[in-house]
Amino acid sequence: MNRKLFHLGQAVCRMFFRLFYRVKIQGKQNIPEEQGVLLCSNHIHFLDPPLVGSFLKRETRFMAKAELFEAPILKSLIPKFGAFPINRGKSDRKAMRTGLKLLKEGEIVGVFPEGTRSKTGELKKGLSGVGFFALRSDAAVVPCAVIGPYRLFKTIHIIYGEPLNMDQLREEKASPEATTEAIMRGIQDLIDAHKASVK
Repeated sequence: MNRKLFHLGQAVCRMFFRLFYRVKIQGKQNIPEEQGVLLCSNHIHFLDPPLVGSFLKRETRFMAKAELFEAPILKSLIPKFGAFPINRGKSDRKAMRTGLKLLKEGEIVGVFPEGTRSKTGELKKGLSGVGFFALRSDAAVVPCAVIGPYRLFKTIHIIYGEPLNMDQLREEKASPEATTEAIMRGIQDLIDAHKASVK
């Protein structure tokens, strides 16, 4: 990752969102300042990754679908911004090792547990790999909710929730599936708590 390019990209993204949308942010104080963080967000638009990551002080390493790393321009660009690929629809051990290594090194790893955008805006079932990351690391697991819709010059809300308590699940050696369900409930709780008030 090119850190200077990353922070330049953050600044450009912030400018873009402030020009074309009204962005309201809550809960940035819930992102730990130093330790590894598994940042788990719902996914409603292709602009979610830069939106979620560009307003944070720390760098966020997003897991992105492998197809993006084959596109003519993106394949040389997005690795410079710290993204790493995952092959969707099958077990990708390399991606899992990369994500776990970053978390253990104290990085923020951004994931969209649904695996793809929700066409309805409703939260879908999460993939078990997210639970694997939570169980196999000591990272803080922070739920995030993006509440739109994305309409020019309209308000988009980003809510970073308090870190979820993973202690019991880790002690009980819960399954990745059960752990993912707990994380998805955390995201849904954020959406439910804030959706009515942001309309």
